Amino acid sequence: MATVMAMSSFAGAAVVPRGPAGRLGARSLPAPGRRALVVRAQSEGPSAPPPNKPKASTSIWDALAFSGPAPERINGRLAMVGFVTALAVEAGRGDGLLSQLGSGTGQARFAYTVAVLSVASLVPLLQGESAEGRAGAIMNANAELWNGRFAMLGLVALAATEIITGAPFINV
Repeated sequence: MATVMAMSSFAGAAVVPRGPAGRLGARSLPAPGRRALVVRAQSEGPSAPPPNKPKASTSIWDALAFSGPAPERINGRLAMVGFVTALAVEAGRGDGLLSQLGSGTGQARFAYTVAVLSVASLVPLLQGESAEGRAGAIMNANAELWNGRFAMLGLVALAATEIITGAPFINV
């Protein structure tokens, strides 16, 4: 292990090594009014173990807690699918969002989609993975949350538009 004493000031730093037998000589003492800084470096030997990363909880109750990682992600993913589907049905058949909800024809498909997306979202979380761990340059966890939030607002806007105007959004 090598030990070095450095005297530092605002103008710069001077490095003063230890003298023979590891003792500081009279010349190596810092000037009055200056602080001494001792720097020790280890060149060989065992490295320190990496700090333990806190592992994500694998409990379903922690994942589904109000502040847990699952609720907003699952709702956002369902809102994204719902928003695109609602617009596609409006464009294809002319049925507005409220008439789609009232007809009851897509309830089985809706329940199936909710179940599949919920399970697909929960499985990685229960295995200890996090959404942030799979982040890429363009597709990241933050972007997914914001897209889900905008999709939720989009569904509310579709319903409000149909209520106010009495016609589907695309036919307005």
